[in-house]
Order: sequence, then C-alpha cells, then structure tokens
Amino acid sequence: MRSATAEETIPALIDGLEQLFRTYHGLVFRAAYRVTGNATDAEDVLQTVFMRLMGRDGTAAPVENSERYLCRAAINAALDVVRARRTVESVPLADSHPGREELERGELRECSRRALASLNPQTAEIFALRFFEGYSNPEIARMLGVSLVRVAVTVHRARRQLQKEIRSYMGGTT
Repeated sequence: MRSATAEETIPALIDGLEQLFRTYHGLVFRAAYRVTGNATDAEDVLQTVFMRLMGRDGTAAPVENSERYLCRAAINAALDVVRARRTVESVPLADSHPGREELERGELRECSRRALASLNPQTAEIFALRFFEGYSNPEIARMLGVSLVRVAVTVHRARRQLQKEIRSYMGGTT
C-alpha cells in the first residue's frame, strides 16, 4: 500500500474544504452574525473560520461532526471580533433619523454583545450555543464533552452576569 503524495492529497483537501464551504457557509455566517450583530464582521468570521480550516496541519485529526465544529468555530471567532472592538460601532446615516427607542435598542444590543464578550471563552460559547444557536443543554454537554450539570450551571451564571451588566447599563441597581 503506497502513501498519497502531496500532489494527490492537496486537491482532495481543497475539494473537501470547498464542499464544506458550500454546505455550511450559511450556518457559519448566521452564527457569527448573531454574535457580532454586523454583516461585515460576520463575513470576516466566515473567512477566518475557513482559512483556519485550510491552514490545518495535514496530520490533524479529522473533524467528526462538521456542523457542530463549524458552529463552535464561528461563535469563538465572532467572540474574538467582539472582544477586539475598541470603539462603539458607527451608525450609518439614513434619510430619516432613528428615534430614541431605536438608538436605545441598538445600544442595548451592543451592551449585550460586549457583556457576552467579557465572559470567559467557554461560558460565552455555552451561552451562545444555547441562546443564539438553539442547542439544548444535553446537546451542548455532548458537543463540549462536559457534564449536563456544568452546562446548566454555566448557563444560569452567564444569564445572571449578563442581566447584571445590562441592568447596570440601563442605570438600574445590580
């Protein structure tokens, strides 16, 4: 049995990556968009996720569940983008000026994103998988290889922490 040469394996890897992209680019974009709230950032995350896949070492273990792997990769890359933001997103000019309520909703969404990004990475990932991607606690436990109790406690603590951050933003007591 002969081993495959680089000339044989590279096209196969590219074909596999192209198929993954065709199948899952929408999932990756949507997951990133739900975390970042910005289409441009979501597109950057999409590109980052697939570039990272392309750059994987040929000896790396194959991805067992592509959908879950890519969803997690998108969430983590999107959280990195939100954490890296140094200034508040600019609001595009429109023909009509947004009302106060619209501005407050936008500010609240941005506050929520920043609060999510302030959580430790696994807590933020679990929260995003639960509330942005709609996975159940047992599914998340299986995906991450942790106990169901750990997922439930993490979700509870993350919700409390985010509520505290949002209340503080809204001028309420913590």
